[in-house]
Amino acid sequence: MGILKIANQRPVLHFSPKQNWINDPNGLVYWGGEYHLFYQYHPYSSVWGPMHWGHAVSKDLTTWEELDIALYPDDNGTIFSGSAVVDWNNTSGFFPEEPGIVAIYTSHLGGSETSPTVQSQSLAYSHDNGRTWIKYEGNPVLKHPDNPDFRDPKVFWSEQYAKWIMALATGQTITLYSSPNLIEWTFESEFGDGVGSHEAVWECPDLFELAVEGTEERKWVLLVSVGDNAELEHGSRTQYFVGSFDGTAFTPEHSDIRWLDYGKDNYAGVSFSDIPKEDGRRIYVAWMNNWRYANQIPSSGWRGSMTIPRTLSLRTSEGQALLHQHPVQELDLQFKETIALPNVLLSPGNVFELKAEADCADLSIHLERFEATEFGIIIHHTGTDRTVISYSADERTLALRREQSGDTGFSTMFPLPQTTEELGQLKDIRVLIDASSVEIFANDGLASITSLIFPEKPLERLSFYSVGGKVQMRGGSVKLIQ
Repeated sequence: MGILKIANQRPVLHFSPKQNWINDPNGLVYWGGEYHLFYQYHPYSSVWGPMHWGHAVSKDLTTWEELDIALYPDDNGTIFSGSAVVDWNNTSGFFPEEPGIVAIYTSHLGGSETSPTVQSQSLAYSHDNGRTWIKYEGNPVLKHPDNPDFRDPKVFWSEQYAKWIMALATGQTITLYSSPNLIEWTFESEFGDGVGSHEAVWECPDLFELAVEGTEERKWVLLVSVGDNAELEHGSRTQYFVGSFDGTAFTPEHSDIRWLDYGKDNYAGVSFSDIPKEDGRRIYVAWMNNWRYANQIPSSGWRGSMTIPRTLSLRTSEGQALLHQHPVQELDLQFKETIALPNVLLSPGNVFELKAEADCADLSIHLERFEATEFGIIIHHTGTDRTVISYSADERTLALRREQSGDTGFSTMFPLPQTTEELGQLKDIRVLIDASSVEIFANDGLASITSLIFPEKPLERLSFYSVGGKVQMRGGSVKLIQ
């Protein structure tokens, strides 16, 4: 199968640059009636290189306008990951007349045989909705004397404690700092020893508070991306912690590993700041790729994309507060055709098929009378290319298999199955299919699997099957973009 054919299947629903390399989302902020998506960008190649901040905006989280590059490398280094906030009260002194956006990012100076790697935190600010930027003349504002892994600042204003809080990736810990003005920073605490996954370097933290649905409680969530370790089969991925924050330290209420997503292509995700209070959502976007093969995925002229923006929520199950994820509701507006699925009682040997030629699709189904040992959905991209989603009743796990999904030969890890941990009986499943990706949300968003695929065509038909018993499909639909 030719790479050029696959490369022409650009995402419809997912943001990708018009050309060249993209990785981590940066500076997610709502301001001026727009969702601002900044991102790690190499404007001169479709493989990773000297990092800039690219910039795109959207009014609906689904249709994006790519703008000019926001931040270029300077004497302090290339522009690594970071965040952006609205300085509503002019704490920085940058906005004497009206509020504006401040970007807080890592300046990266690459090391050599004679000089070490230096990562420090810098500021830039904008008076015109992020279209042009002024770098703070006192950059960098936060340094470390000897830690080469000192990056990815995620900053928010704490109304309760009346100060800015920065969560910073510092090797295999997250260090918290505070500031009254975004310029002068004070060490508060360090988190990470003895909890979670330490398989690789920690990156791209995000710390925020969420209500626990159905209760009066509120808890804090800390996202931490875990980089690639060549000795392991899964590459880079993201974990999360639930706990409390007292203005100085984050304290987890558990020490076990909780993965945000069980696919191989959800990394470096962070949430938007300054979403209006009347909206109230915590909206998250991640880089849809994996460092193990990111530079090799089969695309031509451009490389990389973002996940669908997702709303995060906390729900209690068996005494544990767990994250749930759902695609943002604005996504529904993109689909103009809906096919209602009939109620179908699947039994072994009785496969239900649906012709659904489309550029992308949104499948939702509810399941009852689950007597089977296995239930599955086959996404037929062409007569030979297929992606298989299957649920094992014995293991109570959901899996995605992409070894026959199209071009897989660029990585030995890429064809390996992607499987959730135990998630209980499968009650419902939602599947988003785009030109080069599949995103799965199971049991009302309790578990997700994000996976790249590179078929010759996105979708020709769907088939549903059961093994070892019957499964009742009810209340399903398929929305299409053709």
